[in-house]
Amino acid sequence: MKFAPLAALGLAVAAITAPAAAQDAPAAPTAPASLFSIETPIEALVADARAKAVLDKYLPGIVQVPQYDMFKALSLKALAPYSQGMISEELLTKINTDLTAIK
Repeated sequence: MKFAPLAALGLAVAAITAPAAAQDAPAAPTAPASLFSIETPIEALVADARAKAVLDKYLPGIVQVPQYDMFKALSLKALAPYSQGMISEELLTKINTDLTAIK
C-alpha cells in the first residue's frame, strides 16, 4: 500500500492533555484492559512485535513511508481520516479485533 496521501499530515499535530480530576472515592475494580487498540499510538504498536505483526498484516509497509515520523504519534483511529479511504472503518474494526486480542 502506498501512503503518499499521508503527506498532508505535515501540519503540526498537537496533543491536548487535561489534568486528572480528583476522585473522592476509589474506583471500582475493572477487568484488565487490552494492551493495544486502534487508539494506541502507532509508534507504540510498532515497538511491540505482536502488535507490529498486526500492522504488517493489514497495513504492510506503513513504517517505511517517508511521512512515518510525522504520524507515528497518532493512533490509527486518528490517522484514518487523513488516509483518503485507505484506512476504512471496516479495516479499523479488523485491526482492533486483532490488537485487543493481544494479552
